[in-house]
Amino acid sequence: MKYLIASDIHGSKYYAEKVVERFEAEKADKLFILGDLYNHGPRNPLPREYDPMGVAKIFNSVTDRLVVLKGNCDSDVDTYISDFEFVAEAWLESGNKMILLQHGDRYCIDKLPKGKTDALIYGHYHTGFIKEKDGITVGNCGSVSLPKDGTANSYMIVEDGAITLKDISGTELCYKKI
Repeated sequence: MKYLIASDIHGSKYYAEKVVERFEAEKADKLFILGDLYNHGPRNPLPREYDPMGVAKIFNSVTDRLVVLKGNCDSDVDTYISDFEFVAEAWLESGNKMILLQHGDRYCIDKLPKGKTDALIYGHYHTGFIKEKDGITVGNCGSVSLPKDGTANSYMIVEDGAITLKDISGTELCYKKI
C-alpha cells in the first residue's frame, strides 16, 4: 500500500486542494492528515485562502480513503463540519515495518514513544525532515500551508518500508528506508 501523509493545513483551502491533488497524482491508497486541519492557532498567521468550511468540503469528499488525527489546534466543534472522526494516533504497516503516526504534541524526535515501533511520523513543528534516533526512523512531514525555519511546504509518502519527504509540487526532498 501507498500512503500520503500531510499535516498542519490550518484552514487553508488552497493547500487542502493541493494535498488532494498530490494524493491523486501519487496514486496513494490512503490519506493521513496528522492534525491541525481547520484552525490556524494563535501563534500562526492566517494561511493562504483561509476557509475552514471549504477545507471540510474538500476532505469530506475523500472520507473513504482518509484518516485524520487530532492536533492541538483541533477542537470537538471541528467534528460537526466533518464527515470523518478525529483519532489520537494511528499505526500503519509498510514493508513489515510498524509506523506510529501522531500529531507531534505527545511524541517527537526528543520524546520517542515507549515500546516497539520501527518509525514515528508526526507534524506539529512545521519543519519537514527524516532522521534516525535510537534505532527508530523519525520523520516530520512538515506543514503543507505554514512551513517554518525555511523548510518547504511538504508532505510524505510511505511505501514499501520507505519514507519520502516531498515538496508540494511532488519533488523529492529526502528519502529513507526504514
